[in-house]
Amino acid sequence: MSARSSGSGSRLVPYFQVAPLAFFMLTMVGIPIVTVVLLSFWETDGISVYPAFTWENYREVLTSRLTLALFVKTVQYAAITLAATTLIGFVVSYFLVFHVRNLKWQIGLLLLCTIPFWTSNVIRMISWIPFLGREGIFNRLLIGLGVTDRPLDFLLYSDFAVILTYIHLFTLFMIVPIFNSMAKINPNLIEAARDAGASGAQILTSVIIPLSRTGIALGAIFVVTLVMGDFFVVRVMSGGQSASVVSAMKNQIDQLYYPQASAMAVLLIVVVVMMVAAILRVVDIRSELAR
Repeated sequence: MSARSSGSGSRLVPYFQVAPLAFFMLTMVGIPIVTVVLLSFWETDGISVYPAFTWENYREVLTSRLTLALFVKTVQYAAITLAATTLIGFVVSYFLVFHVRNLKWQIGLLLLCTIPFWTSNVIRMISWIPFLGREGIFNRLLIGLGVTDRPLDFLLYSDFAVILTYIHLFTLFMIVPIFNSMAKINPNLIEAARDAGASGAQILTSVIIPLSRTGIALGAIFVVTLVMGDFFVVRVMSGGQSASVVSAMKNQIDQLYYPQASAMAVLLIVVVVMMVAAILRVVDIRSELAR
């Protein structure tokens, strides 16, 4: 009898261990999301919100060309930022792992990449304004070198400035997981491939990239979710000339149209989940991490 009770008790131990985290996730994540979903079906007259069940909020969002264009624009921001951060993160990680042999130097250079994170995102974002402005450092440098005879207007308050800021803010989220994956690659595999006559390009495409895909996938999830959920960078760095889905949601909230904003939020969550699911279809992170 005691053996049975001890056996059943041991089976319950994992559930007790995960209970605090499950309770935290339920209260801090689950309840707010459920609230947003419920609110997206309510009605509003611009002043008050009324409990009801209507698809009108979703119909307005899905039939609005402006809203659909904002979704496309936001996905474009995420895709371009993802491509750039993946390239930079892979190159930096490759250099740190395979060209910096000293462990202390590896750690030191990786910590050097984190220095910008010692300041606020807002400060790092705004620092681009005096650098890219018409009278900024970069334009003055180009004029001084004779590259151009007038300031380049597209550098600031444009989509270029938005994407550049995203890359600056979120590249570290790609470097760290890729570096972690590359650091786990057994050097003997590369030596074996080299002894077998593989070229540098073949080693890169057949050994290093496949074994780094877990880090690339994790970094991609971080970057995509961060870009899709941002509105402040778009508002500031585009000078109000561009917008994203979240900035449109912010405008709806300011005008007290909470159900419409909730409907946009739910659709944005669906889009982000689909993008993350696509990444996970390419790379099975759980099986890779279990190795």
